[in-house]
Amino acid sequence: MPTQHTVTKEAPDTHPRVLRGLVGMLAAYAAALSANRVLSIALPWFVLTTTGSVGKTGLVAFCQIVPYVISQALAGPIIDRVGPKRISVAGDLLSTAAMVTAPLLYLTGSLPFGVLLALLAVVGAADGPANGAKGLFVPSATRAARVPIERGTGLSAAVERTATTVGPAMAGVVVTAFGSLYALWVTAALFAVSALIVSSTLTDPVPEPHEVPVEDGSGYFSQLRQGAVFLRDAKLLRSIVGMLAVTNLLDQAFMSVLLPVWAKESGNGAQAVGLVVSVFAATSIIAALVAAGVAERLPRRTVYLIGFSLGGLPRFAAMATGAPLWLVLTVLAVGGLGSGFVNPIVGAVTYELIPTPLLGRVKTLAQAVTWAGIPFGGLLGAGLVTLTGTSTALWIVGGLYLVAIVVPGMSREWSGMRKRTAPETATVDSAGTTDSTASAASSLPQQKPREESSVQTAA
Repeated sequence: MPTQHTVTKEAPDTHPRVLRGLVGMLAAYAAALSANRVLSIALPWFVLTTTGSVGKTGLVAFCQIVPYVISQALAGPIIDRVGPKRISVAGDLLSTAAMVTAPLLYLTGSLPFGVLLALLAVVGAADGPANGAKGLFVPSATRAARVPIERGTGLSAAVERTATTVGPAMAGVVVTAFGSLYALWVTAALFAVSALIVSSTLTDPVPEPHEVPVEDGSGYFSQLRQGAVFLRDAKLLRSIVGMLAVTNLLDQAFMSVLLPVWAKESGNGAQAVGLVVSVFAATSIIAALVAAGVAERLPRRTVYLIGFSLGGLPRFAAMATGAPLWLVLTVLAVGGLGSGFVNPIVGAVTYELIPTPLLGRVKTLAQAVTWAGIPFGGLLGAGLVTLTGTSTALWIVGGLYLVAIVVPGMSREWSGMRKRTAPETATVDSAGTTDSTASAASSLPQQKPREESSVQTAA
């Protein structure tokens, strides 16, 4: 029988409420995400207008996204060792330098296409760890602000969706008024602003008082494996990451292929694409803001199942059945409200499951896995449309979306989404595990996944 040790619930927080970190984290996140969204519109347009090649235009996004995903997956141990603040600032400054270099070279007539692709790879490789690092400030910033974790994740989700809406619009205005080259300057400025905000407002997170120190591996690869083993053996976290990987893949198939093809074939035209995206984004922003205020009082699994179900299959079904545009937009508005509640809930659960000393290596790896299918979403959508037609493809993707949401959501481990109220004292065995996490703890002998911990306080 393992030796039992008593872990005492930490004393009530008597520190003053500090909002600087939360405001700084959200502002830096907004600047960096807006830079990404402006770049996603301005750069393809810049390549198309300067080269006239559709093939080269399609290649630029691939050359940015792939390094983004790979570098984020590999950066976790470095973030944990160096600190997310330094990684975030360094990544933003490197992206700034690359985005300044591209237009300068173009103006001097020395920007071959290969060099542009290399600069984009630099931006992707720098931005992946930088954005991953920014996400690690959420738990500590919300604790310092004395607000529930759902408020931090809800506000982060609202910022992300706002940037997704405003960034492309900003790019369109700048490109139309001044040209795509100026949009690259705007992107560089936004990355620089993000670096300035992080450096002046944020501090590296520290472990919570009740967390037992994690026994770190001796080197980079040992720590990388440690994060991978934790992700593999924390069942709820692994299930959430798998669900997000599948839904991100299906969302990309929808956005890049199914939506524009539907708009063309239905006769609604290109303006319908903008309307669909805008309506869904607007209502999801509203829902995320509401969730920031009330999500901590809501039943998590119920909100997840209802919210994701509303945001998933109905939109595919409305389009597949040939519903009029007003009805499709109504369905999308309701779906946006539903999905807007999901990210704050899922984000809060994810942060609660990962011990602070492991946040970098686990969270960035998890985020990279959820992004891994995105580059292939367009291929999936195009293949389904070619083989089955648009309507059937919409039904297939919608059905897969529903399965990806409901099957894991109804499984036993998802009962761990609920909040847990910590008792005054609780016992944890000498391995730091309960029976269900013994395998995970084989590489983490002094810390266990929080989903199984009886000492976790409510967010």
